[in-house]
Amino acid sequence: MNFLLETLQVLFLSLVYTLEALVRLFVPVRRKSVSGELVLVTGAGSGIGRLMALEFARLDARLVLWDINEDALKETARAIKEELGARAYTYTCDCSEREEVYRTANQVKREVGDVTILINNAGIVTGKKFMESPDALVEKTMEVNSLAHFWMYKAFLPAMIAANRGHLVSIASSAGLIGVNGLADYCASKFAAVGFAESMALELLALGCDKVKTTIVCPFFINTGMFEGANTKFPRLMPILDPDYACRKIVDAVRRDQVYLYMPRSLYIAIALKNFLPTKIGVLLGGYLGAFNFMAKFKGHGKKSD
Repeated sequence: MNFLLETLQVLFLSLVYTLEALVRLFVPVRRKSVSGELVLVTGAGSGIGRLMALEFARLDARLVLWDINEDALKETARAIKEELGARAYTYTCDCSEREEVYRTANQVKREVGDVTILINNAGIVTGKKFMESPDALVEKTMEVNSLAHFWMYKAFLPAMIAANRGHLVSIASSAGLIGVNGLADYCASKFAAVGFAESMALELLALGCDKVKTTIVCPFFINTGMFEGANTKFPRLMPILDPDYACRKIVDAVRRDQVYLYMPRSLYIAIALKNFLPTKIGVLLGGYLGAFNFMAKFKGHGKKSD
């Protein structure tokens, strides 16, 4: 195909896709069923991980739950059984340990089957200024929040590629899109998670695996306790998110095969401004909006990622 034809094709398809996006503002994509799908949620022992497990159970999905905290994991499984009469397969696993991930993944495949929806949710936060962060915690943040995603994909993606069917979900963060004062290592790990998920989405398309979907979730702070004490200057513009609301939005995004989910909606504007405005104006607006002081009163427990 010559240059002229390729250019005309790109222009035509760009128009078609723009019109399609405009139509979708008024006619949303039909939700797919997740009934019978095997959904694996990491960090399922508490927070948004537990809520997502419950929500998928309500939708008749089969559940595999991972967490490093065995007692918390059992509590999630108990809630699923008592509230919904469903069963969840539970596995205690430290997702930052590569060999442990591979070993547990093989156990899941033998005992339950191939995972069709993988939700990388587990994560940690130190909440300290970078120069005050112990080296070991910095390394652990990178291992849990980003490297763990590598090992989970390595373990479960081959079956999805072979079947050209599945869904990969990365619970990242708005801190994976914009740097935050006091969250240097956390931001680095979440930027890595976002970049990895985006790159793998393109790699799958290049392989012809167009039925393996990806969803990248980037929320502002969620009120689960992980970021306890974190504040927002303008709560109407950048609210601390309600966990149940965030959970419903995430599950809905998965069911609609939505590639990106930013919460709240004002984040879409913030990202656009970041890439458009001169740096000094961006810093000025950041100070005005209180972005430099989000973590000033932080006292979170540093457990599962939200």
